[in-house]
Amino acid sequence: MTDAAIAFDGSAGRSVADSDPPVVDVHAHAIVGEVEAVVAGHPLLGAQQALDLRRNGAESSAVSGRMVRERIPQLTDLDRRLADMDAAGIDVQVVSPSPSQYHYWADPELARTVYRVANRGIGALVEEEPGRLCGLGLVPLQHPHLMVEALDDAVGGCGLVGVEISSHAPGPARNRTVELSDARLEPFWARAAELGAVVFLHPFGCTLDERLDRYYLANTVGQPVENAVALSHLIFAGVLDRHPDLRVVAAHGGGYLPTYLARSDHAWVVRPEARDCQEAPSSYLRRLWFDSLVHSADGLRALVAAVGADRVLLGSDYPFDMGVEDPLARLAAADLPSADASAVAGGNAGRLGLVPARTAARPFPDAAPTARTAHA
Repeated sequence: MTDAAIAFDGSAGRSVADSDPPVVDVHAHAIVGEVEAVVAGHPLLGAQQALDLRRNGAESSAVSGRMVRERIPQLTDLDRRLADMDAAGIDVQVVSPSPSQYHYWADPELARTVYRVANRGIGALVEEEPGRLCGLGLVPLQHPHLMVEALDDAVGGCGLVGVEISSHAPGPARNRTVELSDARLEPFWARAAELGAVVFLHPFGCTLDERLDRYYLANTVGQPVENAVALSHLIFAGVLDRHPDLRVVAAHGGGYLPTYLARSDHAWVVRPEARDCQEAPSSYLRRLWFDSLVHSADGLRALVAAVGADRVLLGSDYPFDMGVEDPLARLAAADLPSADASAVAGGNAGRLGLVPARTAARPFPDAAPTARTAHA
């Protein structure tokens, strides 16, 4: 990688040669203010906030509250977003709502309002800078019967490239938890595969509850646990067998799952109840995609070794404190082969359609001739 491969023009961001795939950050968030307006004052919102406080603990909740307030400009102001993208060497962001806006406690009527408002809010943001932004919408995971209409609204109605979901949701009327293996989700998976829509798996809230209520364990342990559980549901239930064209991208490098699947493979061999998937669980890593947000060069190399360089996408978790401001520099530190680094930086995102239409004219070769690093 060479610094010379990156240049800024001072106003429009980094200029990229026509032969280079754009650098794409697939993990970036926004807050849609209108969503908070439609849920404000609802009694069940207070109950959800109390659950979040119990799960995270008072100290972490206070720190997180200050952190989010400090980052409201990044979450809501387009000019600040574009300036930060330029500084980080990012050509394109795939913007999804803050996971705090899932509001899976909402009843069907309110849930329909939430997804429509969120999808239109992200769509409006993308329309302001259509050459540099793509968007992901929301679907109400707690109401499986609404998910197809919400997906169609996001993709067909608002021009978004897919949707963002959590690792689980409370079931309708607070009944059986909706896991990603739930048979009620089959129409959603089928429609997502049919549309070629990306489903971005981003957990919010860990069901280990008070066991993780200190030291910020609710995030540092809870998020990778939830990723591993959710992906295991997808794999073991045979969802990826029934829907081979499904495009699921897991945040946070897929959590604990990718580098510890040998135990699952062993269970698949010796336990009859673990045989609902057609192949050994580790084989399904090649049917999923993962962002690069694993926080160390060793971790990124291990992820690439486990899933393949063509299955990893650049991700920053902009603008939250558990994200990184320099995802390209983190990629460079992993010292991957040039073609692999180029694929992670943007080539893989391009092949998934996670680029604006006007940017998609650039090629996305399997092995780009030149990889790029962050502007020093």
